[in-house]
Amino acid sequence: MNRQAQSALLFLLGAALWHAGTTDLYLRYVKAGLRPLLLAAAVVLVAAAVASVGYGWRRARRCAWATSGSGSASGSGPGPGSAAEGHGHHAPHVSWLLVLPLLALILVAPPALGSYSATRTGTALQQPLAYPALPATGSLRLSVVDYAGRAVYGKGRTLEGRRIQVTGFVAVDRSGTPYLVRMALNCCAADAQPVKIGLTGAIPPVLQPDTWLTVTGTYTPRTEKDPVNGGPIPFLRVTTAAPVPVPHDPYDESWNT
Repeated sequence: MNRQAQSALLFLLGAALWHAGTTDLYLRYVKAGLRPLLLAAAVVLVAAAVASVGYGWRRARRCAWATSGSGSASGSGPGPGSAAEGHGHHAPHVSWLLVLPLLALILVAPPALGSYSATRTGTALQQPLAYPALPATGSLRLSVVDYAGRAVYGKGRTLEGRRIQVTGFVAVDRSGTPYLVRMALNCCAADAQPVKIGLTGAIPPVLQPDTWLTVTGTYTPRTEKDPVNGGPIPFLRVTTAAPVPVPHDPYDESWNT
């Protein structure tokens, strides 16, 4: 790979990162909070590509000047500059590996992790440092992580007697137990882990895995152990359930806050 090819690949990779960072595509790879760093990396790559092209252009001009100056002074064949011009600097073949992330960004948009991963990975529920204050009255719209944490570690004290709405995707384990799940991540999709809520009560007769639902129900003290890692899985008593579109950001980033 010569310098021109390197510069072109750096520019295209930077442009692809910029495109991902300015659209929803980046949410398939990293958490929303890393968007500024992703855009900064794109700017650095594009700037490096432009600087490399500029360096190569200036070097070519110097070589051309040295060749013409040497030739006119001696009246003979090409000077030493032409030898430098004829031997371009080539990077190792491993540099072509830069093509792989570029092709991945351009050609492959991986779907968000779903029920397949959730049923094969143990719950990642962790005890939060504190619970955000809740409205004194009315329905509660909670994330899967928030409801699960309050139900398990808060013993449901802030949930008793309240109408609760939670949104997540459906997963069904080998025993047939239905879960409402959200994949929680710390940094990027590679470290995503599920947080699960078991469903009981007025469960829809047909549950299709990976279907997104908004479930309305009430707190129940029922808790079971995750069959994968033994972690706690709280339950929600369902009164109604309605399908909803896949959310803008399918991952939950609140589990480690």
